Amino acid sequence: MTFENAVEAADFIRSKFSSPIETAVVLGSGLGAFADELDGAVRIPYEEIPHFARSTVEGHAGRLVLGELDGRPLAVQQGRFHFYEGYAMEQVMLPMRVFGVMGVKTVVLTNAAGSLNSDMPPGSLMLISDHINMMGANPLRGENDRRFGPRFPDMTDVYDPVLQTIIVEEAGEISKRRFETGLDDEVTDFLHRGVYCALSGPTYETPAEIHMYRILGADAVGMSTVPEAIGARHQGMKVAGISCITNFAAGMTTEPIKHEEVMETGARVAEIFKELLRGVIRRMN
Repeated sequence: MTFENAVEAADFIRSKFSSPIETAVVLGSGLGAFADELDGAVRIPYEEIPHFARSTVEGHAGRLVLGELDGRPLAVQQGRFHFYEGYAMEQVMLPMRVFGVMGVKTVVLTNAAGSLNSDMPPGSLMLISDHINMMGANPLRGENDRRFGPRFPDMTDVYDPVLQTIIVEEAGEISKRRFETGLDDEVTDFLHRGVYCALSGPTYETPAEIHMYRILGADAVGMSTVPEAIGARHQGMKVAGISCITNFAAGMTTEPIKHEEVMETGARVAEIFKELLRGVIRRMN
């Protein structure tokens, strides 16, 4: 996808929503309900946006939602495109290209992930502190257009330390409120911090592969997020990442892994997930 493609898509989106947008959110499997929180929402199916691909996975509505949260304009991807759907990396990364052209400064990437840590059970959230790219490809491979960013972008702080602090502080406030009101005592310590390992999919991992990723230092595995994080950092955007832990990875239990389980867990933690995102965006504002 060219710079001109990104400009065409950005111009189309601006024609539907005139307020300048500096913050974008990408919602993973089962987490799309957050987009319903926006005021004055404009919903655009991906197939209407020039050069956008279609999302074909259950739990991904496949549309861009533009609106305001507490007066702050947001662009929210209600679902994403995946490498395993057969799309090229440049297509998977295209929304980040478009957000950069639109003037977005900060992007919050969310996903559903499997836990490699017995202390991080399904139903909890993981703040992504770093990632390991095991997808077998880098989205910046090929000719570099310097209008997007440099040939060799630094990835030392892919996930912005200041944003991580904001997320941890907000999670602490939520835990305090829930403890004081007697709400869901069992999830007052719901936020963990860890390394996300991205794999190409669509198969879930084997127990032997999970054993290897644990040795490498991964805390959770999934099939998204890393191409978007790389693309956003290439363009100078600040990135935050949050995983919804929907299952234990292969070999951690004797239970088979099912996509239905991913969706059910996402729905179960929807309220605390939305509460966290709302609070983080308020603090960013």
